[in-house]
Amino acid sequence: MRWLEIADGVFARRYPELDQTLGLVVGQERCLVIDTGPDETHGLEWSTAIREITALPWTIVITHAHWDHFLGTSPLLPAPVWAHARCRAEMAVSTGAQVESWAAKYRAEGKPELAERLESARLVLPDHDTGDRTTLDLGGRPVELIHPGPGHTDNDVIVHIPDAAVVFAGDLVEEGAPPSVGEDSHPEHWPAALDVLLALNPRVVVPGHGEPVDAGFVVAQRAAIAGSTSPR
Repeated sequence: MRWLEIADGVFARRYPELDQTLGLVVGQERCLVIDTGPDETHGLEWSTAIREITALPWTIVITHAHWDHFLGTSPLLPAPVWAHARCRAEMAVSTGAQVESWAAKYRAEGKPELAERLESARLVLPDHDTGDRTTLDLGGRPVELIHPGPGHTDNDVIVHIPDAAVVFAGDLVEEGAPPSVGEDSHPEHWPAALDVLLALNPRVVVPGHGEPVDAGFVVAQRAAIAGSTSPR
């Protein structure tokens, strides 16, 4: 695990498992935690690491309803947990199936400890709705939570830090591998969602998996997604 300082008071933490990247934005009065990881062991490590950076109270935002982004929430409670309303609804109905599928995958790969950690994680549903756009004041630092439309899922939320020109993209952007297109993805609308992200003119884009990238990387990934969904 390692910290990356993206801008003043804006951090990403990189994890080898799933090549995952979590985020932290620090204001004067509170901080924002971007995703909580795949299980409670991970969430506890994440919360401890945050305390290396700041002692401020935190608010949590979940970028979308895939297990590896929210099953680490329990160790960070009590805290407000923000997500899109469809994210909350999807978490409520699909988490069990996601856990079953990935626990079986981990066991098939000879990783029973990860399977057990996943199966024991407690589901914490978000209690605040981002809507299409919500601004949180961290104390001298506004942060925008934006639903850019359907893309990786129908409930993606990106996190924009205007004073740093940084966007945390969730899994709308991936650096270490091609974007993950699942049964709940909307590839035909994904380029338009990335257009919303690019219109923010970010200096740095932090993906849900992989290293931070620039806007040019996102433009190229957008073109690849658009090309894969164009009529032939």
